[in-house]
Amino acid sequence: MRVVTWNLWWRFGPWADRRGAIRAVLRELRPDVVGLQEVWAVDGGENLAEWLARDLGLHWDWSPSPAPERWQRRIGDDTVGVGTAVLSRWPVVERAVLRLPAPAELDDGRLAAYARLDAPGHRIPFFTVHLNSGGHAPALRAEQSAALAAFVARHRHGTAHPPVVTGDFNARPESPEVRLLRAGGLHDAWEHAAPGAPSGTWDTANPYVAHADGEPSVRIDYVHVGPPGPGGIGRVLAVRRAGAGPVDGVWPSDHAAVVADLADGGTDTASATG
Repeated sequence: MRVVTWNLWWRFGPWADRRGAIRAVLRELRPDVVGLQEVWAVDGGENLAEWLARDLGLHWDWSPSPAPERWQRRIGDDTVGVGTAVLSRWPVVERAVLRLPAPAELDDGRLAAYARLDAPGHRIPFFTVHLNSGGHAPALRAEQSAALAAFVARHRHGTAHPPVVTGDFNARPESPEVRLLRAGGLHDAWEHAAPGAPSGTWDTANPYVAHADGEPSVRIDYVHVGPPGPGGIGRVLAVRRAGAGPVDGVWPSDHAAVVADLADGGTDTASATG
């Protein structure tokens, strides 16, 4: 099973051109399930998640931010919503949304979304999240991560497949907010990356990130997986970045995607779709 997580940078930059580059990357990856953050939807118009799902032949589930005003002021358009989304090869048979805690002055409607996927053999408890950004917010992110861990605990049971938790944590791997998930029994899939593989998902080689004065490239996007189930189902086989360069001259997003291949159980290979 191929899992992808990707922050799509909402409607910033050359979004119309970036949309095509995002689609091209996902077409090449042929994912089974995707967690997306900063997905846009126009009032009465196009939803990027729906557009991608239709093109890729996937099911989709959309969770709009309940407080998009801060986002909308940045582009001067109050008709464009923002949210998180799940694209899946299999139907979504259960869903829930958690509004992450935040004080009023920092609240821009960040969410964690849960979708139970009706995959062959075992239903998959899948999650995607977008924590607050900014160096001023580590304590807030830790609070949000704790809320996420409790959300996962409420929805992970009733299936042999381990939970899969994806998203943009806006935090380094050694940060308390990321370590909190590991303390809760979730495993950072990146530990299975090839030694020396480029890891920065917020990469200063990306022209959209070049304004980050002197800051190094860092990994802030993650796929976390619970302990493997019977026959090794959900075991991490490999992980890497994608979307980390231009497509026909256009960089798809200010983030690179993370791609993880998980075992279907009882085999040492990823699914045929991978």
